[in-house]
Amino acid sequence: MPEVVLTGDDLTLSDLVAVARHGVAARFSDTAVRRMRTANEAIGHVLARGEHVYGLTTGVGAHKKVSVADDDRDAFNRLLLPSHAVGAGADAPAEVVRATLLRLANQFAKGTAGVRPELAQRLLDGLARPQPARVRMLGSLGESDLAPMADLALGVLDGLEPVGKETLALINNNAFSTAIAALALHDCRLLAGSLEAAAAMELEAFAANLTPLHPRATEVRPFPGAGAARDHLAAQLEGSGLWEPGAARNLQDPLSYRCCVTVAGALRDALDHAERIMAIELNASQENPIHIPEEDRYVSVGNTDVATTAATLDYLRIALAPALTSAAERTLKLLQTFWSGLPLGLAAEDGIADDALSEFGVVGVAIAGEARLLAQPVSFELVSSSIAEGIEDRMTFAPLAARRLAEMVSLGRRMCAIELVVAAQALDLRRPARPGRGVAALHGRVRELVPFTAAGQAPPSDLEPVYALVRTGLGQA
Repeated sequence: MPEVVLTGDDLTLSDLVAVARHGVAARFSDTAVRRMRTANEAIGHVLARGEHVYGLTTGVGAHKKVSVADDDRDAFNRLLLPSHAVGAGADAPAEVVRATLLRLANQFAKGTAGVRPELAQRLLDGLARPQPARVRMLGSLGESDLAPMADLALGVLDGLEPVGKETLALINNNAFSTAIAALALHDCRLLAGSLEAAAAMELEAFAANLTPLHPRATEVRPFPGAGAARDHLAAQLEGSGLWEPGAARNLQDPLSYRCCVTVAGALRDALDHAERIMAIELNASQENPIHIPEEDRYVSVGNTDVATTAATLDYLRIALAPALTSAAERTLKLLQTFWSGLPLGLAAEDGIADDALSEFGVVGVAIAGEARLLAQPVSFELVSSSIAEGIEDRMTFAPLAARRLAEMVSLGRRMCAIELVVAAQALDLRRPARPGRGVAALHGRVRELVPFTAAGQAPPSDLEPVYALVRTGLGQA
């Protein structure tokens, strides 16, 4: 990808990832520059007519009723940034900061903010820096990311003084929340594919019954995600001897095996919905007030409320939770002789006292349990109606919803890495005559990173190489 051209209307998730993580350059389209100039010139028209505009001729928040005199406007603008730079916590990763810069620049490209193209360009200039700005993670309620956006603006303006409505435009948006959410959503899609690939290996290692993967099962219950998950699992198991009648050990396997298509499908459907919402949010005006070019005026709106995105992030985490629970349960079943028919803990030999891989079951349960606790919805949370004299009486908590998704995805990768190591050991012990071709290939990749745990040997203590493999994505979800 040579560069991303910002128009305000067609920024994609893949564009954002390319710029934030891979150093792809970005620039404004000529149309975007003209839009920004038109909206900025309208500021003068508004002032000449003596109209009241929030954050331009008035204070902000509870101070909206306080007029800002012409002579005081520059001083008001200068103070607005440091007065909101009150965030807390750890610094945001550089990729999150770059994604935030790109998202805000694309909003400016819409021509609704009233900023000069020269100021907007400072955001794109910041993309070239290894760490564009120090932005603290905590302090936003999701009704404009005021504190983190103030950090960002102070870090990238590089001496350029904001004028008119520019200071408010820099902070009165949810670009920070959206950036975290977009990166986490991209990673969750990769994780979903990896979880499905691991599930296919577990089905093979368990000698599971593959009749739930019959095409008719998803035809008569036609959720799109389930159909796609079935196709992916069937492709990984293509050529497996388990497709033969009578090859399965059980008529019906435990639900974590028998229902892996429906659980994976639910996650796919949630991802599809989230990506549709994100496609809108990446190109939306999240600010207040906005410029209406055909009316040559600014009007107050409620676009700083990102309830749709916050609720969607809650939904996605809820859909991810059962996928991780199922992964942990499938892993436990492989480690237990009663279910797998293999040596306890997948020891290399029957009847020996080696713990072998047993303790990975404990770790998997811990990781899946922690991930489930992150799935609790947050978008209905209300902190207080007393903030700003009751004006700010509802919140989306979008940044928390996004951070929890990112953390949950990271835990999910850990769970998937454990799945792969345990399933690879079980496959080595099961020795299927004809494993699925995709499963066999994945087993080979895992064995390049961790060896078989032989009798008298300790299990692999470092799964970081497998975690890195999972992070790249092991299948297209």
